[in-house]
Amino acid sequence: MARAAVTPPKGSLVRGLCFHAALVVTVILWALISLPSFPLAFRYRYWWITRWCWIVQQLARIIGGIRVDVQGLENRPTTPGVILAKHQSAWETLNLLPMFYPQTWVLKRELLKIPVFGWGLGRLEPIAINRQSAREALRDVIDQGQQKLRQGRWVMVFPEGTRVAVGEQGRYQQGGALLACRAGATVTPVAHNAGWFWPRRGLRIRPGTIQVRIGPIITTHDKTPAQVIEATEAWIESTMQELNNC
Repeated sequence: MARAAVTPPKGSLVRGLCFHAALVVTVILWALISLPSFPLAFRYRYWWITRWCWIVQQLARIIGGIRVDVQGLENRPTTPGVILAKHQSAWETLNLLPMFYPQTWVLKRELLKIPVFGWGLGRLEPIAINRQSAREALRDVIDQGQQKLRQGRWVMVFPEGTRVAVGEQGRYQQGGALLACRAGATVTPVAHNAGWFWPRRGLRIRPGTIQVRIGPIITTHDKTPAQVIEATEAWIESTMQELNNC
């Protein structure tokens, strides 16, 4: 059930404009620089293209004044599984990568059509779904997700499906949990408050420290997808209440 949104303090428009301008410039430059890596084997291509995520981290720190505090790294399983994370910002799409490497994102197919940016994104072999067809999207997540897991890649799923405002809770969908159950993989829940500092909409950036919490693994043995997503939702949303009150 959705909760009333919390209104974070307004951030800096100047910082935000500079930061987003730097994002646009660097993504174009890095995509062009990465073109020679496209024919390489996946591990080399992936390593090189995702260096841009490191660049984004530095831009967020230097221009945006955004730092990160991570707790719960010891909870990560020893083998890749499914990550079910809160979705408030663009931050988590890029910046959870070093914690779960290599990583496959589940994302909307339209992103691959963006000039330059989509070229590099497609070479990272994401699971690009058609959001207009729920049945087709679920089939792609399960089929391609199991393949990625067998290849030793983490699969990142945002169970709410889209970014939600700070303080809000979207409807948790079972696709990621179903994938984990079918593959016999673990689920690692992740909560964070990135939306306070890098909002889902607008250009303002608010300096501060993003709090990331990696929860205890949720096993899928003898559990239904409904039970797995219920446990995931309970942990993430209870942790979000703590983070929103920090």
